Parts: sequence; C-alpha cells; structure tokens
Amino acid sequence: MFNEKLKLVPHLPGSYQMRNKDNKIIYVGKAKDLHRRVSSYFNRVHTGKTAKMVSEVADFTYIIANTETEAFVLELNLIKEYNPKYNILLKDDKSYPYIEYIAKPYPRLKVSRYLQIKKKDHKQLFGPYPNAYAARRIVNLINRLYPLKKCENLGKSLCLYYHIGECLGYCEKNIDQDKVNEMENDILSFLRGNDSILKNKIMDKINEYSNSLNFELAQELKEELQYINYILDKQKVELTDLVNRDVIGYYYDKGFISIEIFFLRNGKLIGSHNDIFPLVGEVKDELDYYIMNFYNTHEHPKEILIPDSIDASVLSELLEIKFNIPIRGQKKKLLDMVNLNAKNNLNNKLELVLKDEEKTVNANEELKEILGLDILDRIDLFDNSNLFGNYAVSGMVVYKSGKPAKNEYRKYKVTVDKNDDFNTMKEVIYRRYYRALVDKTEMPDLIIVDGGINQINACKLSLEELNLNIKVCGLRKNDKHRTNDLLDGDTYNEIKIDRDSNVFHYLTRMQDEVHRYTINYHRQIRSKGSIASILDEIDGIGPARKKELIKQFGSVVKMKEASIEDLTKIIPEQVAINLKNYLDNMKK
Repeated sequence: MFNEKLKLVPHLPGSYQMRNKDNKIIYVGKAKDLHRRVSSYFNRVHTGKTAKMVSEVADFTYIIANTETEAFVLELNLIKEYNPKYNILLKDDKSYPYIEYIAKPYPRLKVSRYLQIKKKDHKQLFGPYPNAYAARRIVNLINRLYPLKKCENLGKSLCLYYHIGECLGYCEKNIDQDKVNEMENDILSFLRGNDSILKNKIMDKINEYSNSLNFELAQELKEELQYINYILDKQKVELTDLVNRDVIGYYYDKGFISIEIFFLRNGKLIGSHNDIFPLVGEVKDELDYYIMNFYNTHEHPKEILIPDSIDASVLSELLEIKFNIPIRGQKKKLLDMVNLNAKNNLNNKLELVLKDEEKTVNANEELKEILGLDILDRIDLFDNSNLFGNYAVSGMVVYKSGKPAKNEYRKYKVTVDKNDDFNTMKEVIYRRYYRALVDKTEMPDLIIVDGGINQINACKLSLEELNLNIKVCGLRKNDKHRTNDLLDGDTYNEIKIDRDSNVFHYLTRMQDEVHRYTINYHRQIRSKGSIASILDEIDGIGPARKKELIKQFGSVVKMKEASIEDLTKIIPEQVAINLKNYLDNMKK
C-alpha cells in the first residue's frame, strides 16, 4: 500500500503521524529509527487496537529530529495539539490528595489537590495519598492534637478553638513563637516518617483525658491510635533508607497493558496507582508517554525505580528526576512485586475492561455502521429545558470514541422567552457551531438532538446557514420518558435498533446524560436566584393578585403547601394550577 513511500523514510529519529482519509491525525508516535518503526505497521499482521488503527490509515507523515529526546518532545507536543483518537487519553481529573503544611503567615495543615505541581512552587507537600480518607483523617487528628490555625480567615475575637486549647489565638496576633516552632517540628517530623512523634502525643492525650475522667474523649483517641497503627502497618516495606521514591512496573497481554505505580514516602508505602488500557504502538513508547504525562501532574519524588525496558536517560533528561533500573537486592525485589501487582490487576480486571470496551468503543463503531458513516469519533448531543416557557436553557454533551468528554460539555442561556423548542434549538446550534468556525475547534461527526423531526429541522436550518454538512439524528422518548426511537435526519425514518443491543444502551446513556446535564443547569440557574420573583413569572398574576397572595400566605413555602382550592380563592383556577406546578418543580 505504501511500499514506495516507505522506501523514502530515513533511518533517523523522529515523530510519525498516521492520518485517515480526511487527513486527520489519528495517531502520533516517536521512533529512534523512523523507517523501521513506520514500516512495522504495514509489513506484519496486527491484532486489537493496532489492527483497527492501521485499517483507518490512508497516509502517514513524519518529522525528523536530531535525537530521540527531541523526537519524544515533538511527539508530546503533537499529541497535545491534535489529541489523536488512538493515543492514550490520560484522565486529567485524576489528581491525588496531598497533605500540605502552610507555615506563613500562620501554621496550618490541610488536604490539597494539584493538577499541576512544579518544583519552583516550594510547597511543603506530603503524599500523594491514593486513600483520600486516610489523608483527611490524619489531618483532622493532627489539627485536634496541635493548636494549628483552624479557620480560613482571622476573626475579630478569640473563638471556641482557643478556649478548648486547639488554637493559639492567632486572631490576637500575640503568639508564643517557641510553641509554634516546637509544634511545627513535631508535625513535619511525623509527616517525614517519625511515627513515634504522633503516637506519643496521642498516648499523652489519652492519659490526660483518663486522669480527668473524660473517658469518652480518651476512647475516641484510642480508636485514632488503632487506625494510625493499622495504616502504618500496611505501609511497611523492606527499604529503610527513608527516600521518597516511586516504583513503576507493568504487564502486557492480549493487546492491553497494565501500569502499576507504588508511592514510597520516607520508606513507607502510602499507596499505589493502576491504569489499564489498549495499546497501539510499541510498549516502550507508550510507557515513555504515560510516565511523562503522569509526572507532569504529580509530585516528583527523589527517585523512580523502573524496569530495564524503559529508557531511563530520556525520561531523566526531560523530567529532571533520577530514574534507576535495579538489577539485584531489595530494590529489585520491590520492582518485581510491583510488576506482579500489575499482572494481577490486568488478569483480574481485563474482563471488566473488555466489557467496558464493548459497551463504549465497540457500540460507537456499531452505530457508525448503522448510520453509514465513514468516521464517528465525536458526537455532540443537545437538549433543551424550560419551565412554562421561561428561562429556557440548553445543554451540550460530547462523546469521543464512545466515552463522555466532560471538558467539552457546554451550557447555554437562551434568548427565546417562550415555550419554543424549535427556535431554542435553532439558536443554540447556530451559536455553538458559529463559535466553532470562528475558533477553528473540532467539529462533530454526528449531532444528536433530544427530540423528533421539529428539533432535527431546527438543527439542520442552522447548519445550512453556516454552510456545514454534519449528519443529524434525533432521539425521541416514549410516554414513560425513556429512549424509544432514533430518527435519521436525512430521511426522517425511524432507524430500527434492537432494544437489547449495546448500541441501544449506548444511545440511552447518551440521552440520559445530556438530559441530566441540562436539567442540572436549569436547577442551578433557579437556585442562584436567576428568577427574580416567582410570582412575576406566572402569567395571570399581576400586582394586585401578587399582593393578595403574599398577604394571605406570607411565604413561598406556605404557597407551596397550599392546595389548588386555597389558591383559587385569590386567583383563577388555571393560574393556580400553573403556580402550583411551578412551585412543585422548583426543587426537582
């Protein structure tokens, strides 16, 4: 297929880009030898995700680099720019909590999450803690044992924490600095690995409470001590050098890779992280990319132990972290244990991962075939919501390769001020894709509107005005408000789909998601007071009737509790029904 072009690819380092028939980049990779790596996709048989990617390749391009490190940086930048569908999509929202000590202006301890951690920040962070509950419980316990600053802002007078001995009275700014220094030394010593500090402090408090016959508080602290002992016992490992290090292992089988990371802080195992995903490129390249991205959003330990199949030199240069490949001894045993955990996780979770692929990625592929589309990487779904035609809003959710892309969701306040789904949909579609054209952002391969022919026509009119040719479908619900029919936007015919199929369940999940997102936005607007006056929004209630209703019931709560008969003593029956329905829907 590409024999002549492949002959021209040099035996040099660089980045290569696989493109589909629309010239869209679907995969980016790097190679020490471009000719050998690119040729490998077309001169051998592949399975799984790699086979699927190769089947979509209509062309390839490449960029030569001077070194493998330059090729890696180029790969990272291209993936970030084009977000190719077959590259690993790391979950940016997976941030682990850290315990953060803040010294100035007043000593505080809290649980923090950071999506971007940089060395120059000089934050005193301890972690990460994959067990967020453990992090919060430790912070609460330390705050209870030591008189740290508890509140966010300084008060005008001393609060309860001062009077019960859990604060030094920072509001008055007359603090014993020696006490602060002693307290800080204790806390930091514990967080750096000296367990006896906290254990002794708890025992002192238990004895103090027991001697004062406060047995309830003594029992609470005894339970806390048992929890601390349990946590510390789980963290025992055979390394005793107290170095902050991570250990990375992996296992590859049946087209999937499991990556395991152990977090060791001050010689203790505080938790682990595992990811399982299908592979397209070489194992080594995918590992490099994964590790690089992981440590762009997580704390850098002093040392990372890795298997010999990973290129330590390139990662060390780019991340400025010391990567070591243990050959023997306790570090090698620890690495073997991490690899074993990666293997066990893959064996235990692979069936679930495959089922998830079937329900998402495979269902998306089936929908593509049903609709006769060449490409179905992105679906935009729209839903409208209003209450008696007032405060119309619309929501858009996005699915990429079968899975929700929540960072792409959008909310719209609509200028239409009456119950008009047609013009609401028309306005939102125009605004959404006019902005996409201006900003040159990604367009969908399919638009699904929540509704029937009316909403489809509104969508198509806006697309025609923008000179866009995008496939449109409609999802109709039955009288029980459940997904019922998929309508083809070209023929207006119902597309027959088996109710028990993955595709039907996939459509149902998407419709439920866009409905949930839009309704929540509508509730949010109402709860924030966007409705200036409830009574002003009901047709038939003028100043005189409004005054009488307020005089009679006094509050919205009492109006809501009133019956239709009670309301009709002041306003006409239909107006009373509308008001009652409006009030009943406010908290839904």
